[in-house]
Amino acid sequence: MNAVKESAAAEESAASPREGAGAPQVSGGSTTSVESWLLGKLRRVLGNPPVAFEVRGGSQVGPEAEAPVARVIFADRATLTSILADPWVRFGDAYSEGTVEIAGDLVAMLETVYRAGSISARSGSLWRRARSALRRHRVNSLAGSRDNIHHHYDIGNPFYALWLGETMAYTCAYYPAAQATLDEAQFAKMDLVSRKLQLKAGESVVEAGCGWGALALHMARHYGVRVRAFNISKEQVAWAREQAARAGLAGQVEYIEDDYRNISGHYDAFVSVGMLEHVGVANYSTLGQVARRCLGNRGRGLIHSIGRNYPAPLQPWIERRIFPGAYPPALSEMSQIFEPWNLSILDVENLRLHYARTLHDWLARFDAAAARVRAMFDAKFERMWRLYLAGSEAAFTTGTLQLFQVVFAPGESNDVPLTRAHLFVR
Repeated sequence: MNAVKESAAAEESAASPREGAGAPQVSGGSTTSVESWLLGKLRRVLGNPPVAFEVRGGSQVGPEAEAPVARVIFADRATLTSILADPWVRFGDAYSEGTVEIAGDLVAMLETVYRAGSISARSGSLWRRARSALRRHRVNSLAGSRDNIHHHYDIGNPFYALWLGETMAYTCAYYPAAQATLDEAQFAKMDLVSRKLQLKAGESVVEAGCGWGALALHMARHYGVRVRAFNISKEQVAWAREQAARAGLAGQVEYIEDDYRNISGHYDAFVSVGMLEHVGVANYSTLGQVARRCLGNRGRGLIHSIGRNYPAPLQPWIERRIFPGAYPPALSEMSQIFEPWNLSILDVENLRLHYARTLHDWLARFDAAAARVRAMFDAKFERMWRLYLAGSEAAFTTGTLQLFQVVFAPGESNDVPLTRAHLFVR
């Protein structure tokens, strides 16, 4: 989530209810009215967050002893009933279509909902678990991966250029100082990755999933390495090749439109930033095999991915509307990349709050360009992506999602650092 995708790439949207209990305050009609009952039911499903719910011109429910963080307004009873039938998908659809409005800060409202439901997040209701089991998730076969990536990344480079910043890096940035800008933080992230890999001039690097190519260019320009970067997004590869030619680095960086499973050759370093979310747990051993094949008995590797504290499926509205086939793994699941191939984990860092800040900056740029987004697509698309970005920011600020950087090396290699000095001094 490349991205928040680093995706990404992201995660939890407003369609993320949890079971809860408690009696809401009811106004605007009889406590026995159908609307009031429906509103109260939805609020209980969400864990009774300090948020007010109302049907436009009708009933309202809200917190008893505190002011609501925000108000969620449903266009009519039919919208509310539809959402209750499948909240985890239909809330996001209704917001996108404009039949649900949020009065107040969208991110703050989502944070409140996530925190209210955190107690039951791991177990979930029987209803929710049954629905999750019945949902058809997209697979990440060679053909399936290409279709999934095309759905998200090939919707137009001009759209992403509106809000990703100069680097076009669609992964978690790294803010070395509170006042750092998005572009400065993306530069710092690429430099942090390069230092973790201990790159030296003249070395060779292979990148699995390169996005719009910024990391490969950074490594070549600032560390003097040769890079082969693989990606199955046609539009991203075309953009990356153009940038390499403009920078005079086409001789050092080769962008290849192909799947990571087809990588061949031997390299000093293996890196993947923001691709693992699209690999699928069933393919982790294959990814580890590719990394081992590339490194042989020595060298260094780094995988950077959105993750979780425990295994759980991607929020279904996100998986269906935004990121088909995506899955943020727990560290226990990521071990399936390394263990079968005797790859030693050397370092793990969690950059969760850096991704929250990255998404905050992306969302601010997106909102500033909202009119242009609507002109490119339509109002529904613009609202859908605002919800996705806001929900992703809330997921990282509340700990629903994590961001892991894992450094590894072949198990028998002694060409590994004795200290972390290389991370702090250049």
